[in-house]
Amino acid sequence: MLMEEFRRKRVSAEVAAKAVHSGDWVEMGFGANMPRILEAALAERKEELFDVKARGGLLLAPLKMLELDPEGEHFTWLSYHLSGIERKYAQLGKAFYIPIKYSELPRYLRENLQTDVAMFQSAPMDEHGYFNFGVTISHFAAAISKARTVIIEINEDMPRVHGGYDHAIHISQVDYVVEGGHMGVPIVPEAEPSLVDRQIAEHLLPEIEDGSCIQLGIGGMPQALGKMIAQSDLKDLGVHSEMIADAYVDMFEAGVVNNKRKQRDLGRMVYTLAMGTQKLYDFLHDNTAIAAYPVDYTNDPWIASQNDKLISINSALEIDLSGQVCSETVGQAIFSGSGGQLDFVEAAYRSKGGKSFICLPSTYKDKSGQIQSRIKPLMTNGAVITDTRTTVQYVVTEYGKVNLKGLSTWQRAEQLIFLAHPKFREDLISEAEKLKIWRQSSKR
Repeated sequence: MLMEEFRRKRVSAEVAAKAVHSGDWVEMGFGANMPRILEAALAERKEELFDVKARGGLLLAPLKMLELDPEGEHFTWLSYHLSGIERKYAQLGKAFYIPIKYSELPRYLRENLQTDVAMFQSAPMDEHGYFNFGVTISHFAAAISKARTVIIEINEDMPRVHGGYDHAIHISQVDYVVEGGHMGVPIVPEAEPSLVDRQIAEHLLPEIEDGSCIQLGIGGMPQALGKMIAQSDLKDLGVHSEMIADAYVDMFEAGVVNNKRKQRDLGRMVYTLAMGTQKLYDFLHDNTAIAAYPVDYTNDPWIASQNDKLISINSALEIDLSGQVCSETVGQAIFSGSGGQLDFVEAAYRSKGGKSFICLPSTYKDKSGQIQSRIKPLMTNGAVITDTRTTVQYVVTEYGKVNLKGLSTWQRAEQLIFLAHPKFREDLISEAEKLKIWRQSSKR
């Protein structure tokens, strides 16, 4: 019976793509779940379609839709979180950012956004008629609940993951199935940590206790910290994270992570989005230690904070002397997105014994090659505030860490200046004096 329904709904990508009409809003994959064959088939319909708005994010490969449509008359890309590819599209006016608080994204889709067609990549249908989303769960179920037409692109190489809920879709909810064969899952290489990444990680490691529940981002610093944790004598760590990468495999295989002391999802590693190497994807496949959930579960501060000693570690682009954090723009130019950073900043602080860390190198090089401070008197003109000064707890650079909670304006300025590169400290003090946030009796 299930196979009869499968065969009835199985079509070519070209046929499935005809479900999209001019003016439609199309919800596509996210991260490693982009429906590549369907996207290419949709691009080939360029001359038939106008004003199609496609949503997704974290692109790991260029979109043929945009490459074949240089004037943007046929397709527009709207991103929940920009990758490097999408930043280039945004500069060309072909892509636009959708500001989100990631935990709220499913609600946006159910209440605020129009979705005409939803197309996602999945693992092959199982014996019970379910297509497993594998590496990305995120907001897919919410989009499907509102779509006129639902299309699944099967990737034979997609891991099948165990989940909490909304990690799979039944054949009865699907309108078309497109078989993609063995497509592989996009590889995101492990970032090579820099010296500064390792220095920041060294400041963080002592803050993690036995029984802590951790959330790490992706990049050189989290990778460095993950390896340090894997080689440490820490015990009984848990994982409740928006995203998981290769570092989590290292920690699990070292026996440091076992999820035995969690207050929610005991014994299971919780995530909604995974990107990494084949090592990660092999680890996820049919692993009963995994619990894949939609993002309104993983990132809900009330849910995440029920795990004691929740440690949240996220990165930033700049911070001002009041403690405001920008993690998504460089001045007025969009860089990535807010993602779930604020969700976990709030969750970790609410957690019993929890700690939230915002990490950033103290400096960067501008376009002319000159070193500039990431700690600034005031935010760069046009910079978007990701975390307000009242929500930020710990700030960490290669020069140390500080807990901003409860500190006055002059104490914040003083402590943050101590985290800045020595080259910029005197100038920052002078600016703090002009802003009336430097106490006269403070030592230089």
